[in-house]
Amino acid sequence: MNMVLESASVASTPSALTGKGRVAAGQAVGQHHLGGEFLTFRLGAEEYGIEILKVQEIRSYEPPTRIANSAPFFKGVVNLRGVIVPIVDLRLKFGCDSAEYNGFTVVIVLNIRGRVVGAVVDSVSDVLELPGEAVRPAPEIDAAVDTSYITGIANVADRMLILMDIEALMSSADMGLIDAAMQ
Repeated sequence: MNMVLESASVASTPSALTGKGRVAAGQAVGQHHLGGEFLTFRLGAEEYGIEILKVQEIRSYEPPTRIANSAPFFKGVVNLRGVIVPIVDLRLKFGCDSAEYNGFTVVIVLNIRGRVVGAVVDSVSDVLELPGEAVRPAPEIDAAVDTSYITGIANVADRMLILMDIEALMSSADMGLIDAAMQ
């Protein structure tokens, strides 16, 4: 199951929040987040969302080539049409109980600062357009827990969605995938 997301198809994706107003570009929520379109996915029992513009494609999971002495959440690399792509298992990174690979397990291929990175997730849900008023700031949590990549929390129908800045997460020092100084 490989699904390439193109800007034309993303723009035509119907909003899951029909009847709500669209967010004008630059409309801020709190100090951290803008409304917009998000790809939603599951990690264990939680549902997360990332900006759709960071997503290059969604691929079925295939075991990557392992790199020796790497962090447990770094699964290895795959060759994606001539590009060597590092694969990070977000389930392991976030300490989720589910780390079993099944037919729903997918790799979200991301384009972050010109670098291609794959993120393993339990499943992809859908693409949602969230108006700015649907997003609340992330709660302040103990300083020992790094939540700098969480940009907000949204309630969508009966679901709670944790919105994350995937660029900030992949650029964090413990990930070591993207140099924070890269532009």
